[in-house]
Amino acid sequence: MRILWPDHLGLARGKYLPGWRGGEGTGFCVTTFAMGYDRDLIDAPGAHLLGGLKDVRGTPDPASIRPSWEDDSTVVALADLELGDEPYEVSSRRALQRSLEAWKDLGFAVRVGIELEGYLLAPTADSPYAKYSNPRSMVYGTGPLGDPTGFVSDVLDTAERCGFAVESANVEFDESQFEFTLRYDDALRAVDDAFLFRLMVREIAISKGLDFTFLGKPFPGESGSGMHTNFSLVDADGVNVMFDAADEHGVSKIARSCLAGLVDHHRALTALCAPTVNAYRRLQPGSLAGCWANWGKDHRNVANRIPAESGSAMRIESRIGDGSMNIHLGVAAVLEAARLGVTASSDAGEPFTGDGFEDGGDGAERSATDLGSALDDLEADTSFVGAFDAKLIGNFVANKRHEFERFVATGESLDGDALTDFELANYLPYH
Repeated sequence: MRILWPDHLGLARGKYLPGWRGGEGTGFCVTTFAMGYDRDLIDAPGAHLLGGLKDVRGTPDPASIRPSWEDDSTVVALADLELGDEPYEVSSRRALQRSLEAWKDLGFAVRVGIELEGYLLAPTADSPYAKYSNPRSMVYGTGPLGDPTGFVSDVLDTAERCGFAVESANVEFDESQFEFTLRYDDALRAVDDAFLFRLMVREIAISKGLDFTFLGKPFPGESGSGMHTNFSLVDADGVNVMFDAADEHGVSKIARSCLAGLVDHHRALTALCAPTVNAYRRLQPGSLAGCWANWGKDHRNVANRIPAESGSAMRIESRIGDGSMNIHLGVAAVLEAARLGVTASSDAGEPFTGDGFEDGGDGAERSATDLGSALDDLEADTSFVGAFDAKLIGNFVANKRHEFERFVATGESLDGDALTDFELANYLPYH
């Protein structure tokens, strides 16, 4: 069994366990949650660096077990982490579970669908992150013209064998850029699948002498890559409560409250959904990345989109996240912002109808322009922070402040037309 769990950076950590150990789980050093991309350790809350570097125990969730993409003799499982006899409070998977429990207390189950965009790379002796060559590619392209080596077909075949339900796949806007959409599902299952699918895509690429990056902006002069979170609520009868045929836009009162929460807590959301220095290259006006705190119907230049589908397919699409996002924590953040809107009985008002390239509507706030400022916005929103375990937010902020300070210390800038040495060393190898 390959037992895996998401760390504070959203990276997949784990161990291989022999079959004779069954589902008993194993220990991990909790101070992994104090480690940066450079392997430096800081005294982050909940990581016990100065308290003996304790163990957390990872126990496989039986519902998550699936065939491995590596070989037929291995299975993959997601682990729940415990510190002592209690769930580990810094675990992002636990944060998502807590959010789903809170929604259940309100009488709703959450359904989620994830869209992932990224670039296929073909390393050379001169450049380990050179783009894969598909010069005949075009947006919504399929087949050999857009994917001459059949990489996408290999991903889809492997995904089917491993039990991933891929709803669609296609070439995205720029050369070597692809998009994968995973089927709508129970929220925890859908997010677990997205976490593992992202890892699988990268490992299939590596096995073929290629690479794949989900980083938000690996090529500063070209399109960014998003990770969009689609969600809906269903009641005890399984009815999607986001739709209201009597509303002008088909949006129910509870969906309007969800949108209001997402708009009201947009700035605090930013750090959790865009958690790298690189992410702020993508979060710019006119980039279809959702930098403005707004919502719209069938509008791709807003942060929170109501797609054209109605009825049972009605949903909200949060567009602010990118592939460097800790998927479990980012989705939990979206759901908690929406839930705060519901518990406050807020209303989102009218949808944005402008073009969205230069502004996001009258008085619309926009996300921070760098990671440090986004962390300030997160800490300033006490009601949003209060929806999470204090140690989880403390751990996230401490690690990300240290990361941002290391970038600032380099003297590098995001103004150039190429990635900085900091981005190349810290992000591309891992995202």
